[in-house]
Amino acid sequence: MNWITVLGIALGLAMDAFAVSIASGLKLSRITPRHVFRLSFHFGLFQFLMPVIGWCIGSQMAAFIAGFDHWIDFGLLALVGGRMLWEAGSEKEPETKTDPTRGMLLVALSLATSIDALAAGVSLAFLRQSIWIPSITTGVVTATMTGIGMVFGSRFGRRWGRWAEVIGGCVLILIGLRIVILDLTSSVPQPPDARISSSAQV
Repeated sequence: MNWITVLGIALGLAMDAFAVSIASGLKLSRITPRHVFRLSFHFGLFQFLMPVIGWCIGSQMAAFIAGFDHWIDFGLLALVGGRMLWEAGSEKEPETKTDPTRGMLLVALSLATSIDALAAGVSLAFLRQSIWIPSITTGVVTATMTGIGMVFGSRFGRRWGRWAEVIGGCVLILIGLRIVILDLTSSVPQPPDARISSSAQV
């Protein structure tokens, strides 16, 4: 596998993490290097580990997860996004609102943005490809894009205040919906007529 392919896989897997990091930056509005490090480290770590896990367990776990992985993603992102919307409409002071770079929210976001990487690891196992270079590259690219996304989201959040948090919550929910829609449409069975015509062509 050449470096262009590896980098393409890494960028593709990192895009959801990048979008979620922007939403997290919108929520925090004022970030510190610790915020950036925690989110970048955990997103990068999970994106590194999940392909390795998928590669190790092969098709058995993939077949088990494939039927509902998109619902797991949607549930986690909708939960965090809904909480952001609720807090945006509450009277809490910004300092008392939930920090997405800590605790279970951090774990939930890390899982939600890395489940696709599990399937990617399974695919590489089927292709008999080494997992270490793709997984390390994916982790590094994800961590870098997460840091960039947080800084961008924070600058936007300082200008827009509470509305930025509303936007961030909506972004997370929309990402979850996108994952569900893409998975459901890709798994729609082919109509009988189409199957007949395609077999006739063969």
